[in-house]
Amino acid sequence: MSAAPAYLEICVDSLAGARAALAGGADAIELCSALGVGGLTPSIGLARSVVALPRRPGVSIRAMVRPRPGGFAYDADEIALAIADGRALIEGGVDGLVFGATRGDRLDRTALETWRRAFDGAAVGLTLHRAIDLIADAEAAVDQAVALGFDRILSSGGAATAWEGRARLAAMVEAARGRCRIVAGSGIRPDDVARLVAATGTAAIHASARATPSAGEELPFGFGTASSPADQAVVRALRIELDAAAAQR
Repeated sequence: MSAAPAYLEICVDSLAGARAALAGGADAIELCSALGVGGLTPSIGLARSVVALPRRPGVSIRAMVRPRPGGFAYDADEIALAIADGRALIEGGVDGLVFGATRGDRLDRTALETWRRAFDGAAVGLTLHRAIDLIADAEAAVDQAVALGFDRILSSGGAATAWEGRARLAAMVEAARGRCRIVAGSGIRPDDVARLVAATGTAAIHASARATPSAGEELPFGFGTASSPADQAVVRALRIELDAAAAQR
């Protein structure tokens, strides 16, 4: 089996970030709101604006479907909302959706199947997000995700950063056996790319690509932190390092 080509996904929560990701050479955008809390469902206005941006053929836009911050154990009302949001985002033109649900230390297969079935017949890709990092048996969860129809799985390998979770990521790549793409994400900077690809066996990278990892304006009165958008130069540096690392495999 030939190695999958290099794949660079940039997560953004603004139009400026999306422009930077596209100009820097990203293969895909994960579109969110509120990256400061790990990403929530983006507005339909933002989704339509990003979809309307010029992009080269093959570049995909997948939208996060996460109805609230916190954990991923959703009740029936939250699943219904996630279905409604997903449908609206598809109507808004996105190419795919990003979702995850857990129950205890396992994937919530009932919730995931209910959600996924709502999009039967829609020509969209599905990513299982980092909810999988809360799962005790990530390799078994890979099989479950494939059976449910997810073609991408985003993970840090159950650690704070993808480099720290490299052994588990490598095991997930082995478990996937080419049936879905394992995308390594969390804390990845250009200098990390070559060693991460070599250690995990995946040349699929997910990053926020900010100029500095923690950049953002602290706001008063409990309004939180305004995060800075992706930086075109960082995206370009990730692209160069990833292509070089993939060529060495």
